[in-house]
Amino acid sequence: MNHHKPNWNHLALTRRGFLTRCGMGMGSLALGSLLSGPGLAQADSYISPTLPKLPHFPGKAKRVIHLFMNGGPSHVDTFDPKPSLEKYHGKLLPVENLKTERKTGAAYKSPFAFQKYGKSGIEVSEIFKNVGDCIDDVCVIRSMQADIPNHEPSLLLMNCGEARQIRPSMGSWVNYGLGTVNQNLPGFISMCPG
Repeated sequence: MNHHKPNWNHLALTRRGFLTRCGMGMGSLALGSLLSGPGLAQADSYISPTLPKLPHFPGKAKRVIHLFMNGGPSHVDTFDPKPSLEKYHGKLLPVENLKTERKTGAAYKSPFAFQKYGKSGIEVSEIFKNVGDCIDDVCVIRSMQADIPNHEPSLLLMNCGEARQIRPSMGSWVNYGLGTVNQNLPGFISMCPG
């Protein structure tokens, strides 16, 4: 019986060999990017897919700022008052089999007061009363819901519409719809938590 270990040393790279192999790839990417710039080896008919495009329908939006503040203040303390939380404050919720990550105790109302602002009458917490002055120019979405109580899958669900795998994010759809004048940086990046 021949019990010898395989010798993998021939697969190991020296630092110089690693940089040579990897560096050539990065250099090629950089060279390709440089050669595709305006006035160089670029065909006159080339149109970048990320340039601003005409929309399917005329729209009013010129830009979108999507703030997803993971770990930020709760929606019930900012732009989404929940009257039922006040009604059941300090009491158990009257729902059986409530799907939550942990055992849920009593309901807790927001410690912040809400007031209606603007022509739209959108309720805004006292935390953001200055935002209330321009609330008619803000899009507040209160209709989102999920059947998954865990935070990590909900992050993907919120940003990509799918809780189980990485899909095009909000940024990719905005970039698809509006295009971008910045041709040097990606218009969006999808990142998977964990």
